[in-house]
Amino acid sequence: MPTAQPFQRARSPEHKAERREAILGAAAQLAARDGVRQVTLTDIAAAVSIHKSALLRYFETREQIFLELTGRLWREWARAVRDELGAVAANDTDAVASVLAHAFAARPLLCDLIPHTALNLERHASVNAVKAYKLTSLSAVQEAADALTEPLPELTVEDRRQLISMLALLAGSMYQIATPPPPLAELYLTDPSLGHALIDLEPRLTRAAQVTIAGLTALRTPGPPPSRVSEGILP
Repeated sequence: MPTAQPFQRARSPEHKAERREAILGAAAQLAARDGVRQVTLTDIAAAVSIHKSALLRYFETREQIFLELTGRLWREWARAVRDELGAVAANDTDAVASVLAHAFAARPLLCDLIPHTALNLERHASVNAVKAYKLTSLSAVQEAADALTEPLPELTVEDRRQLISMLALLAGSMYQIATPPPPLAELYLTDPSLGHALIDLEPRLTRAAQVTIAGLTALRTPGPPPSRVSEGILP
């Protein structure tokens, strides 16, 4: 947690930028410790030793703070995926699945933030803040999709974007299941009938990535068109 310092109003552009970074850093540390949903604007202001009204000079809402953090984490995720995929051979789908799953599992704060974006953060931030986040996250997804071109040559660019989007949604929901509050974690560990409820995020997400890649690849494999029944369309 950042060390509390006496409040001094930031006046120069440099000092204002430093104050914004301090706010973002405090929010990230609080969310990593307590979970995103538990962190309030008052908590963040206290962590950087300013009043909540002063914090609002830098960010319009709590949600804008977390949207900006989410965007930064998406960029970091995309860079890591791009770098790790550079060593993956073409059509090594297991390695691709492992890289994608690990990149999410190694960033628990991103996994925690993902389900909050559409449910809460985007609904309580300005249109400009949401636009900035969307452009950042879409750019990160495209960067990772481009990095998947050689490892997954049979997939189209849209397939690769869909793969990342589906895994992001799964990472967000699986993370919530994999990190229950202490009373529930104790319950799952002590009651054999509920043991399945406590999942290990990375292996489960790796398997989901393998299945998704296999399904998208199968859709691109030449062959007879699927039957109406297999498409789920009634006669």
